[in-house]
Amino acid sequence: MPSPIRTICGQQGRCLTAVLLLGTIVAGVFYGCRNAPVTGRNQVLILPETQENALGIAAYRTVMATEPISTNQKYIEMVRRVGERLANAANRPNFEWEFNVLASQSPNAFALPGGKVAVNEGIMPICQNEAGLAVVMSHEIAHVLARHGGERMSHGLIAEGAEQILKAGTQDKEAEQQKQILAAYGVVSQYGALLPYSRQHESEADSIGLLLMANAGYDPSEAPRFWERFAAAKSNPEVPEFFSTHPSDAERAAALREQLPGANAKYAQVAVKHGLGEPIPGEVVQAGNFTEKPPVPFNPF
Repeated sequence: MPSPIRTICGQQGRCLTAVLLLGTIVAGVFYGCRNAPVTGRNQVLILPETQENALGIAAYRTVMATEPISTNQKYIEMVRRVGERLANAANRPNFEWEFNVLASQSPNAFALPGGKVAVNEGIMPICQNEAGLAVVMSHEIAHVLARHGGERMSHGLIAEGAEQILKAGTQDKEAEQQKQILAAYGVVSQYGALLPYSRQHESEADSIGLLLMANAGYDPSEAPRFWERFAAAKSNPEVPEFFSTHPSDAERAAALREQLPGANAKYAQVAVKHGLGEPIPGEVVQAGNFTEKPPVPFNPF
């Protein structure tokens, strides 16, 4: 039979911890505000960026250790080349940048805090060229630069209060935090339920990504063309929807075209221009012609 004193102390300790954690959340609401890059939108971020980066790096290692890695050297070289150029343009020296290709045939990619990026083989034919790949990678990197995942995790902490943090304070705390960061940045399946980006986050990442690829020396006019190709690829019933919460591909293409004058102005100032870059080796996806083997149902990672 447990000691009444120990039980009371345990309850008091948990209550005190809850009060302290709740105070941390309230303080975070007031002091964790910042503005998103490019758009200037107000954000509330409770987790320190250093902690967010550490979680992202640990979660990325888990994914890389469990998912089949691509052996396509052409894809690997191209993803790393484009990634390094985008990383230079992002100017985040505190990130431990890493770029890998997964063997999954699902048309997807993701980026995690700390500069950890992965691209699926399945999206490469839709990209067609380095600039198309830069559209995909810069969009995912933009989510990290704008700390969209951290923002969603912060909103969750505010909504659920100290109870959620106390649940994480178990023996499986590290594993639970990895699941949270993977979910917050759109990586799904066995790692946890998807928390889809809002349309606001998606549009913001499109805008930031467009300028990022331009600053990296890639022709920004390829961005709307990529989304048109993606829409054509999805006309095949075997190709699943990217995300139901994403703006439609037509809306994205139209919005990106409206932003091209500003992006082209940035592109014009870049000393080294890569244009469309090298073509993607393999079969090409044209409008209404998804000629490559259809990807597996969309359930990456």
